[in-house]
Formats: sequence, C-alpha cells, structure tokens
Amino acid sequence: MLLKAEPLTPEAFAPFGDVIQAEGHTPRLINEGTCERFDDLAPVDVSAEGGRPLISIFKATPRALPFEVRVMERHPLSSQAFYPLDAAPFLVVVAENGSAGVGRLRAFRAAGDQGVSYRRNTWHHALLAIGQTSRFLVVDRGGGPGSGENCEETRVEPAVVVTL
Repeated sequence: MLLKAEPLTPEAFAPFGDVIQAEGHTPRLINEGTCERFDDLAPVDVSAEGGRPLISIFKATPRALPFEVRVMERHPLSSQAFYPLDAAPFLVVVAENGSAGVGRLRAFRAAGDQGVSYRRNTWHHALLAIGQTSRFLVVDRGGGPGSGENCEETRVEPAVVVTL
C-alpha cells in the first residue's frame, strides 16, 4: 500500500491531536512590547499514574523516502508533543484506532514552523526527520519506577510505504 503525505493542517490532524503553530493564534505582547507570546497551543496530558512533565531535545537522523512503516506506537498515559528546532519539515504518520489495534493510516508533511501533539492513545510512528538531521523540542511524560508503562508498540502488516 502506498500512502502519500498530505499537508499538516489543524482540521485534518484533529482526530489525532493538535497542530502546534503560531499561525491562527493571537499573540500577546510581553517584555515591554518586544516579544509576541503565543499561549496554550496544545494541552499537556501527563499526570496519569504519577507522571510529570518532561522536556527533552531529540536529535533525529533523516529517513530515506519512500519510507516503509512497519511499527506504530502509542502512549496510554500521556500526550506527546514534538516541535522542530531547526525549521526543517518532518513527516508525521498516525493511525485511527482499529478494532484489533492500528486502523487506517494517514501521513502528514509538517512544515518547519509546525509541531504536533499526539493525544493519549494515538497510534503514531516514531519521529521521522526528512532531508537533514533535525532537532526537536519534545514534551512528554516522565516518571519513576511504578509510575506505569507508557509505550505500546505494534507491527503493521503488511508494511505501508509513505512518500511525499
């Protein structure tokens, strides 16, 4: 199966989470009018079973295209957000919940000024940098021993090929 990535828009991505972008949001001026602040761009849902917010930077090696999707993951205890730090586009692959796990897959091409926040229990592929090694600011769930397992993986059979 061949899946062509579509542009990432808030409307198209709504079943899976939120698009993180300043566009379409009204800023408020701070720092004596020298800075625009865009608040509340996506909810952070990490507190289940004693979780806490965790801010990380991921450095992702680019994937060759077309790309074969063989494994999807989801996080039953939290949301997970990714925002590019190098203004580079990246690929987002998500799936509807099916009766036996992963349902219909969709692929999106995120612009370098867009991020995503996956809702809790949303099937998605691991981070997919394209074109160059890219850094991402990541907000997800941290927690110590006993705070719950927060990553499920499943195989995609047959593999789905994603292209731009």
